[in-house]
Amino acid sequence: MNIQLNGQAVYAYSGGKTFDPALPCIVFIHGAMNDHSVWTLLARWFAHHGWAVLAVDLPGHGRSVSLPLDSVEDLGAWIWQLLDAAGVQQAALVGHSMGSLIALEAAAQAPLRASHLFLLATACPMKVSPALLDLARTQPLQAIKMVNGFSFASWAGKPSYPGPGAWMQGGEIALKRRMQKLQTEVNLFEHDFRICDAYAGGMSAASRVKCRSDMILGSLDQMTAPKQARALAEALQSRSVTLDCGHSLMAERPDQLLLAIRQALAA
Repeated sequence: MNIQLNGQAVYAYSGGKTFDPALPCIVFIHGAMNDHSVWTLLARWFAHHGWAVLAVDLPGHGRSVSLPLDSVEDLGAWIWQLLDAAGVQQAALVGHSMGSLIALEAAAQAPLRASHLFLLATACPMKVSPALLDLARTQPLQAIKMVNGFSFASWAGKPSYPGPGAWMQGGEIALKRRMQKLQTEVNLFEHDFRICDAYAGGMSAASRVKCRSDMILGSLDQMTAPKQARALAEALQSRSVTLDCGHSLMAERPDQLLLAIRQALAA
């Protein structure tokens, strides 16, 4: 579905159901160089089990064709602007990697509007090596290949996602390359990783969050190792679940991830 925001169309996947703002709402926020498509399984399950779902394309990503925003703080505010335009007062926020920082910031900016906070494959701070930032600036396609190698703990899940025979790493490379090609005015890879690296407000944001927080981490994650989330987990008094996978939890352990979110919401 398209939502008009500041005169521009923002795309959000509603899970195959007509969006109903009267239902409890859950918002899925993707990470760097991704779009709504990484949330397909989760979005469809919640949409068919009584939830209003918005799996957003962040500005400058996927079908949201405006320029990307320049900071995590701006993106946190953008989430609530989008929900205002969709007629939603309160929502559970689910963010992956860069999206986890955006979800955290959004929950801090409007603590009474966030009903639940899920931080997936998160770290605080989420620093990026100068070498990778330099490679992102000069050879973004090579940087995509490097990051992709660090994002998975296996070649294919069992029975494989989204279906038998799917090549997780190849699919992720194709998605990142498509995001890079679609955004013609900005080096999107460098942009996304720089705003992660620049975000210094995570611990301050945690002090303002009022809702329950859950972290879901990958034990084999080489991008945001679980130990990098410990201080944030303590600040949020967050409950943590660790899955046997790398950084791309939605692809490697989709069923276990869905179960972890369902159980946390039920609690």
